[in-house]
Amino acid sequence: MNISAVIITKNEAHIIGNTLQSLQKVTNDIVIVDSGSTDETVAICKKFSATVIETDWDGYGINKNKGIKVAKYDWILSLDADEAIDTELQQNLRQLTLNNELEVFDIRFKNFFCNKWIRFGEWGFDRHIRLFNRQKVCWNIAAVHENLVFPGEVKVSRLKGNILHYTVHNRQEYDAKTDHYARMNAKKYFAAGKKNGILKQYLSPLFAFIQHYIFRLGFLDGKEGLIIAKTTARYTFLKYRYLKELNRNRK
Repeated sequence: MNISAVIITKNEAHIIGNTLQSLQKVTNDIVIVDSGSTDETVAICKKFSATVIETDWDGYGINKNKGIKVAKYDWILSLDADEAIDTELQQNLRQLTLNNELEVFDIRFKNFFCNKWIRFGEWGFDRHIRLFNRQKVCWNIAAVHENLVFPGEVKVSRLKGNILHYTVHNRQEYDAKTDHYARMNAKKYFAAGKKNGILKQYLSPLFAFIQHYIFRLGFLDGKEGLIIAKTTARYTFLKYRYLKELNRNRK
């Protein structure tokens, strides 16, 4: 199968083995872009015969493109270190006929909170394009919440199977990630010249909670659904608070 898998890492020793194991029947070319791991991440990746690029951290999109550039094949399966592919997706990837450079593949995500599959709310209806041809598609250079850049005539197809996203292992990690992404997104908004406002800072978090917990049925996921909805609201509040601080410091 002429597919390369590209993964960016930093201190992922606790999860990267699971990710790499899931790829063994799909590809013989795994590229790891590591930005300064101090644990056993690099050693584990080399045990799986992955190509490891050790580099500085220049942002999500830029580092992913570094891996894409050195991949063996043009068709790229882009994963995060805490994502694995299930058996159904493995089978469908092996059966693909990849003969259209302008075709990209949209894949469903199963997101897990401390090993519980979250079926509803913000995490329950997640799909992303993760398989594409590097001759036509690449990541933009956004520091956070990077996006793929497509030609206008791209064809989007859906693949059966799932990417299993083990995104949260404990509350402490979840809170730390929330704060980290809020700060990074605030910097992104600041660089784009966006302004904070009272309505955005206080009404947007409330709307986010209602949307994901009520309208998208997050309450059906029990206490985990409530935690996720509350944390999403907190993230929304924090990113505008941090943006306010950045705008104030500029003045």
